Amino acid sequence: MTILRPASLEDAAPLAALGRDSFVAAFGHVYDPADLEAFLKAVYSVEAVGEEIAGTSCTHRLAWGEDGRLLGYVKLIQPSPYTEYSDAIRPIALGQLYTDPARTGEGIGAALMEWALAAARADGHDAVQLSVWSENPGAQRFYRRYGFEKIADIDFYVGSHRDDEYLYELRLEEDKGT
Repeated sequence: MTILRPASLEDAAPLAALGRDSFVAAFGHVYDPADLEAFLKAVYSVEAVGEEIAGTSCTHRLAWGEDGRLLGYVKLIQPSPYTEYSDAIRPIALGQLYTDPARTGEGIGAALMEWALAAARADGHDAVQLSVWSENPGAQRFYRRYGFEKIADIDFYVGSHRDDEYLYELRLEEDKGT
């Protein structure tokens, strides 16, 4: 069984470690070691993750196993940094939907996605936006299963290395009270 709950400051270290491990497992081979290390320090240090948890623009949801291990997480970012690419009125961004690399395919990502979409709807957002690496067809298939569609080509930088990214968006239906 997976337990989903919000992040607290006490979660900064395991969250930073899982983010770093997941990013390196999926993308570490792409980057120059110096660029990668600088990026990991800026994004996945305990301090950086703690600042996100304490701040008001990111909402983290964590998936914990019954054994007390962090299995995955997702974060919602508002306002979305991609608003210029869409005519959505109140989009939110989904960022870093990551699972423990050894636990991929067990439904953890699906549980986190379901939570993120429900939270976005409950908060009155009309769209969810996310970026995905152009050379990650598995992630692209995962997002398309939920109805996300590509709306733009964007850049993502790790140090001086530029990646081609796709911006995906899912338009959310208004809750008609049914």
